[in-house]
Amino acid sequence: MTWLYLSYSKNISNCILGETVFFSVVIPTYNRLPILQKCLRALESQQLRDDNLIQGYEVVLVDDGSTDQTLNWLAQHKEEFPHVRCFEQDHAGPAAARNLGVEQALGDMIIFIDSDLVVLSNFLEAHTDALIQGREKLGSDSFFTYGAVINTCNFENPTSEPYKITDFSAAFFATGNVAIPKHWLEKAGLFDTGFQLYGWEDLELGVRLKNLGLHLIKCPEAVGYHWHPAFSLQQITKLIDQEIQRGRMGVLFYQKHPTWEVKMMIQMTLFHRLFWGILSLNGFLNEKRMAPFLQWLINFGKPQLALEIARIFLNWYNVKGVYQAYAEIQDQ
Repeated sequence: MTWLYLSYSKNISNCILGETVFFSVVIPTYNRLPILQKCLRALESQQLRDDNLIQGYEVVLVDDGSTDQTLNWLAQHKEEFPHVRCFEQDHAGPAAARNLGVEQALGDMIIFIDSDLVVLSNFLEAHTDALIQGREKLGSDSFFTYGAVINTCNFENPTSEPYKITDFSAAFFATGNVAIPKHWLEKAGLFDTGFQLYGWEDLELGVRLKNLGLHLIKCPEAVGYHWHPAFSLQQITKLIDQEIQRGRMGVLFYQKHPTWEVKMMIQMTLFHRLFWGILSLNGFLNEKRMAPFLQWLINFGKPQLALEIARIFLNWYNVKGVYQAYAEIQDQ
């Protein structure tokens, strides 16, 4: 494992939530250079007030074995990103990358975002205000702040996307836009690197944080715009594979936390099996049969609607993946 330092923050002392705070924004990345550039530039454009509540911040970028010249580009543009410290690891997944980022972080307050998220200029200030309010409300730091995530396929101007009902998330803890004291992550044991396939590593950590008594403080003013390419039929094979992986990782999640709440999250219930089975006509409405209709919606300028309809068979693949993985474990 090698580390590449692009810059180094100085004069960092321990910060006390409610007095001053030093943020370490931890970002894992893997082959996302075009949108990563927008992500980092947005973080370099933070507008901080003169009240000195924010002592400073760094961006801890962990490259998870990218093959798209991410590190070379960063080295060539290091003067543009004075807050960035970059580390490299062999491809091991986002859980291991985030753990490395936390271990190397200089700040006492960690913010997790993904490398395809573009934030507004008040992002750090908004999290700071919510952290102070949470401390005043609870009288301790046993909480984390959860910002808003708006999905968009507008690459040129991602922050122009309006909030949609489909952007709502009921997750307790997810790494798309969250600020949390570093010592709570360490006490919980960081991310489980056993989650090497797609999905659930952040929500599983959330269960452990909840068991430690942490509370969720919503922070809708800290907005991040999650970019993804507009839906196309060419993405379906990858999306199906992700749902099958998510099913397998869901069973690992349930093995660690065998509760009804987790069964509901991973869709390992009779209700989910019946619901998605009925909607998909037991798999009859699959990717091949629905392709012409989905393509028609895309051609009509409705790729997001096409994706939501595609979730009928995508969720069916997920549910089948969950039960298949669970059956394999039972047979062992």
